[in-house]
Amino acid sequence: MHKYAAIDIGSNAVRLLLAVIAEPAQNPIKITWARMPIRLGEDAFLLGRISDEKANQLKNTINGFKYLIEAFQPLDFMACATAAMRTADNGQEICHKIFQETGISIDIIDGRQEASFLFKNKPKDLFSEKEACLLIDVGGGSTEMTLFYQGRRIASESFNLGAIRLFKKQADPLIWEAVEHWVKDNTAGYNSIVAIGSGGNINKLFRLAKGKKGKPVSCKTLTSIYKLLRQLSIDQRIKQFRLRPDRADVIVPASEIYLKIMQWSGCRNIHVPMLGLSDGMIRVLHERRSGIFFY
Repeated sequence: MHKYAAIDIGSNAVRLLLAVIAEPAQNPIKITWARMPIRLGEDAFLLGRISDEKANQLKNTINGFKYLIEAFQPLDFMACATAAMRTADNGQEICHKIFQETGISIDIIDGRQEASFLFKNKPKDLFSEKEACLLIDVGGGSTEMTLFYQGRRIASESFNLGAIRLFKKQADPLIWEAVEHWVKDNTAGYNSIVAIGSGGNINKLFRLAKGKKGKPVSCKTLTSIYKLLRQLSIDQRIKQFRLRPDRADVIVPASEIYLKIMQWSGCRNIHVPMLGLSDGMIRVLHERRSGIFFY
């Protein structure tokens, strides 16, 4: 049995995943999962840097996660930071300070590497070899998309379009056009495309839609939920749907991104396997250690 740990430092929250892989080619089994909603993206996308307050919150969170990792005693672990830390002028400086104080080394990965980790989560049992599949991950600061066909990656791209950027009106107005062109250019010519969504917002939308494991949610259902949420205030979303405050404000812009991509790609349904970046990181760690790859 192989133990692994992964820390995902996102624009909205910081997550720790502890998991085991019992057999060489078996999917990871989640042992425990922790989340801290620091909202680094609020600073990074508005100010261009991370404030001392949020940097201290991040350091304390990483330090807390460190003790959980030490107790778990994994074979290997990694910590990766994404869009907010990529954008912040002081991202590398903060990572260096955290390493000095906690011993945890943080890699600030680029969008394509982030998409590569997410690609490891592709669920083979959700589509046939004859179908192309579009993996869509909408984060707080960026959206990663990977198109694969017959088990091979065909195209992959990352865009600075995320739920926090949209909510804070910090997204470049031209980014929508770039996303539309990429989606239409890369999905043209396929008879059937299956959409797979990952990220906290699509996971919550899946639950709100009362989705069933292994079954997709229709674009029509997601559109209905989106329209309902859009009509409500943030407080009403929290009370009516029991959303966390840090989810209630960004779930509407995130929904908009998923729905537009589905529209442009011609996907009528989306599968939600409830996996994210940290799951892909666990798979990468196991591949490096065992030499057995998740295809």
